Amino acid sequence: MYLKNIKLTGFKNYDGVEADLSQKINCFVGNNGVGKTNLLDAVYYLSFCKSYFNSIDNQNIKYGEPFFAIHGTYIFPDSDEEQLVSCVLKRGSAKQMKINKKAYSRFADHIGKIPLVMISPYDQDLINSGSDVRRKFIDGIISQTDKQYLEQLLNYQKVLEQRNTLLKQFYENRYFDEPQLALWDEQLVRFGQPVYESRKAFVSEFETLFQHYFGIISPSDEKVSLAYESQLDGGDFATMLREAWQKDAYTQYTTVGTHKDDLVFRIDGDMQIKKFGSQGQQKTFVVALKLAQFEYIASVRGVKPILLLDDVFDKLDLERVRQLVYLVGSDRFGQVFLTDTQQGRVESIFENTDIEHAIFTVKDNNIEQQ
Repeated sequence: MYLKNIKLTGFKNYDGVEADLSQKINCFVGNNGVGKTNLLDAVYYLSFCKSYFNSIDNQNIKYGEPFFAIHGTYIFPDSDEEQLVSCVLKRGSAKQMKINKKAYSRFADHIGKIPLVMISPYDQDLINSGSDVRRKFIDGIISQTDKQYLEQLLNYQKVLEQRNTLLKQFYENRYFDEPQLALWDEQLVRFGQPVYESRKAFVSEFETLFQHYFGIISPSDEKVSLAYESQLDGGDFATMLREAWQKDAYTQYTTVGTHKDDLVFRIDGDMQIKKFGSQGQQKTFVVALKLAQFEYIASVRGVKPILLLDDVFDKLDLERVRQLVYLVGSDRFGQVFLTDTQQGRVESIFENTDIEHAIFTVKDNNIEQQ
């Protein structure tokens, strides 16, 4: 599967640009602030119906323009026929995702159709931010491979919102309706228990892939590990919810459940990477996580995801950069998009190699193939 052509209108800093793309590696080169990352974000939109960087869709419309449109022409596995995928948003209107000009009724129906993995400097948040970022990381991977999991997760989130609303009503109106709360508890367990079990099974399998890729890109013998932590490890979900009623009524919030799960990152035994890892170790850790994400999705789906590498060469020496590019340029990976500020570095990487690639210069809100 690969993206053959992309066309943007009114998206972020672009009036209108179009590019024919390489099936293998596409390099966008230019100074900081010229819009290299925006091109990758447009590709991300076509897979996930949203931006990787800005969740407020209207802010991705170029200033002064009435709409943005992203159109991508794909070639899917086992088919030579072109498939047109589009994301269009007009100011004041609902966003539309279309495939071959037919709109989806639910964005969830599109998720997983074009598997994709993004590696970005923002991924450092996986280490430094709260548990919600790490849960989204887990959920994003499993949702691309398991539609039922996505449905269970969405239903759990809806029930959780309703239960929290009920708790606030209890607090404001100074009453407590046990039978009503018990009904929501039953639904929370119905959807939350399989979410917990899927996450636990996933992390157990994923850790091996992660350790494999960390070993490839790290020259040292450092030992790394992942640990999935959940309140549900401690017993029966329904019982824990009931035992938390008094606390939930006081806090006006559901304090027990899979929405509190976390993924703990460790290096050299029990040391958390957040506290004891150097910048280089943390960057290697994150890149290994994302490459493992790629491998997992590819193995489960039988399709190589599109891989986006945004400014990942920062703080990596040239040899590690070459090693990473040779890795993603191998047959193990499919189509790749990357950004860099140094055209000379990009050109030198591909010297004396037969890796298929295209280099695009990004300048003045336009792109030009070299």
